[in-house]
Amino acid sequence: MKTGTLTKPSTVNQSGLATSFSIQGSGFYVPEDIVTNEMLTRTFDTTDEWIQEKTGIRERRYLQNDMATSDMCVHASLDAIYDAGIAMEDLDAIVLCTTTPDQQVPSTALIVKEKLGAKNAIPFDLTQAACAGGIYSILFASHLLQNQFINNVLVIGAEVLSRYIDPADRITKTFFGDAAGAILLQKTGEGSGLLAWDLDSSLNMAVTLHGGGTARMPEGADLFTSHFIRMNGREVWKTATRNLPISIQNAVQKAGLQVSDIDHFILHQANLNIIKKTMRALDVPMEKTTVTIQEYGNTGAASLFSALHKSLEEKAIKPGDYLVISAIGAGFLWGSLCVKYTKNQ
Repeated sequence: MKTGTLTKPSTVNQSGLATSFSIQGSGFYVPEDIVTNEMLTRTFDTTDEWIQEKTGIRERRYLQNDMATSDMCVHASLDAIYDAGIAMEDLDAIVLCTTTPDQQVPSTALIVKEKLGAKNAIPFDLTQAACAGGIYSILFASHLLQNQFINNVLVIGAEVLSRYIDPADRITKTFFGDAAGAILLQKTGEGSGLLAWDLDSSLNMAVTLHGGGTARMPEGADLFTSHFIRMNGREVWKTATRNLPISIQNAVQKAGLQVSDIDHFILHQANLNIIKKTMRALDVPMEKTTVTIQEYGNTGAASLFSALHKSLEEKAIKPGDYLVISAIGAGFLWGSLCVKYTKNQ
């Protein structure tokens, strides 16, 4: 019997991009304060077993009152920059996705830039993609890297969702937590980085955060409660389980690959059962994905970065691997990226 080295299937670059990039570094930060399911049972008519069965979540983290989103971003960013091995002055742009900025103005990305001392970086804020923020921010950053003067882009996803939870709402209190994640994208040799992408959307008010905008408010509306997240979990489940598998298949096919060619899947950590159903729909074993929702809950725009960081730390993703990153967020906005992972030497 002849033996030989297995070769990767060939791909077709359908990203529309001429310049490739590598995920050169990653970092992740969660607050110290842990809120367990058992702690929630003291307030709500629920059990640890019920929460784990319905969501997969065991605990979540809440940010200390004297800290803000930008503080978490700085912690995660410093780790990503150190991991990438670049100097702070080599950072050309910062792309921050969050629905919980420090305030409306000034820019939270600018605050992070100043705290880091990244004097040459252009700050960008993406504030309304919610849990799909990781997809939108990576896609946006990959387009920035097409510019000849931009070589290193820091991409951050962060949320302090605990500040927007109705203390009397069992659903949101169960699901959401706080975290920040960051990756450093860097130009690299041809054939790596983004191979293809798929985005779609459909306006739906199943997840809302009305406060802070200019929407028409009905007479007598409670301005305080309008600052709470409201979520129709059943509608989220239906939309996510229907659209995520389709989006993933579209991105993979555009890259000239089969789903079976993908080495690892990074999915939005909204609900463990959504992740399991998506993987079953793709006929892919759970061993090919990384799950963080048990420890952190749904951390919104930070969620993809939590799973990506853990995958890289545990070496579940190796240089040369094909990777799919997929998420859905309030709106609804959803999408998938098909990436060939490399790391510059």
